Amino acid sequence: MGFMSYKDEDRSLGDSGLRVSPVAMGCWPIAGMTSLDVNDADSLATLQAALDHGVNFFDTAYCYGREGESERLIGRGLGHRRDEIVIATKGGLHYDPQGKRLLDARPERLRRECEESLRRLGTDRVDLLYLHAPDPATPLAESAGALRDLMAAGKTRCVGVSNVTLEQLETFHAVCPLAAFQPPYNMLQRQIERDTLPWCRRHGVAVVVYWPLLKGLLAGRLPRNYAFPRGDGRAKYVMFQGDQWQKNQDFVDCLREIAQDLGRTVAQVAINWTIHREGITAALCGAKRPYQIVETAGGMGWRLDDGPLQRIDAALAARGEAAVQPAV
Repeated sequence: MGFMSYKDEDRSLGDSGLRVSPVAMGCWPIAGMTSLDVNDADSLATLQAALDHGVNFFDTAYCYGREGESERLIGRGLGHRRDEIVIATKGGLHYDPQGKRLLDARPERLRRECEESLRRLGTDRVDLLYLHAPDPATPLAESAGALRDLMAAGKTRCVGVSNVTLEQLETFHAVCPLAAFQPPYNMLQRQIERDTLPWCRRHGVAVVVYWPLLKGLLAGRLPRNYAFPRGDGRAKYVMFQGDQWQKNQDFVDCLREIAQDLGRTVAQVAINWTIHREGITAALCGAKRPYQIVETAGGMGWRLDDGPLQRIDAALAARGEAAVQPAV
């Protein structure tokens, strides 16, 4: 294994001038909407542990929490260290009082959500503002224009987009220069390698991926007979069901052997593989407890050698690609 310092691994966030750690903390779990046993004390400690272990990039959204809990916690926990961190948030998606998800990326809505996000975070600007997802009722160019105007007004240093097709990337970028794109990507879900990832490489757009551990599957801690407790949102996904579940467990068994030989955890191997794929800028690692982000931060600072990579390739060939189910 090759070793390096965390600072040696910092990457450029597009052409924004910002430098981010290749492991970022995904702050959906601390919102408490689909994760069990979430509390403010653990969430605040997790944010602090992330920064203390080399993670400077924190990803949240307007809709993370019924009342913006995720953004509020970041403001409380890291506001005093604002200049040390890169904050990304998203707009254009919210929940109604009954918990129904609503896409609304009209310019006036995006402006309103941005202002509310800034208040929750306790800052005068975010570093990266994403369109969370396209709104079928609003032309994408209008949403892009609104985010371009927010950037011009100093509300965000740069703009990104999530959950879009290649054609939508091109449409958005023609109106508002993109610094970042956020899609799902991991060892088993690699569709972006065929279209959007090459486009981002050609245009200098950072690729910040979610689900690098496939919602915890690639952390290697879910046994074959695992029964999801009531309220655990993962049970609805096909990768945790039937034949797909068994194939995934076979693959994780292979990863577990590789990790043991390296003196690493399964999660650290999966994260290290992900952040060193060509064109990948950073991987979002969700956490609600300090030990979780400390472990995944350990996916930085070293690099898999040819031997383990060849073993991973063989295991991937045996498993085949899994289906993608978008988070939104």
